[in-house]
Amino acid sequence: MTRYIEHEKVDARTQAKLAKLLEKSFSRYWRQKRAFDLVFATIGLIILSPLMIVTALAICIDDPSAGPFYKQIRIGRHGREFYMYKFRTMYADADKCRNELDVKNEMDGPVFKMKNDPRITRVGRILRKVSIDELAQIFNVLKGDMSLVGPRPPLPREVEKYTDYQKLRLIVTPG
Repeated sequence: MTRYIEHEKVDARTQAKLAKLLEKSFSRYWRQKRAFDLVFATIGLIILSPLMIVTALAICIDDPSAGPFYKQIRIGRHGREFYMYKFRTMYADADKCRNELDVKNEMDGPVFKMKNDPRITRVGRILRKVSIDELAQIFNVLKGDMSLVGPRPPLPREVEKYTDYQKLRLIVTPG
């Protein structure tokens, strides 16, 4: 933390005090951010639970071959792995077909994106269009793996391709 202090203007004792003060202020920031996340995620869960139940039922009716939730390993704060939950928008075992579709990737860099992905279900297209598939991530916020505000949590295969500069986004809690 002392890198923010102009060394030639303060003595060693003052540097130590300032560094300790900065450390405490960041600690307080993370506690306040976590409290914010818990309060608003709980309120959001209470308000949105009817919509989440209807969404789960619609997914099960459209494609009964698997459950309504999809979990995937993502990379969180400080490079820690966690399971991210989403409402399932693709057919079961869609991950197995992904390698065949790599040639149709429409994004540069480590991220995969495809406009008319054949793995997406009918209900999944609607859920993605209005971002309802992301609502299940509220459970990740309650667990502390994610925050209500933050960068998208990357996949492990994306992080393997990160430059040193891109790895800086792993300093914060994803959202």
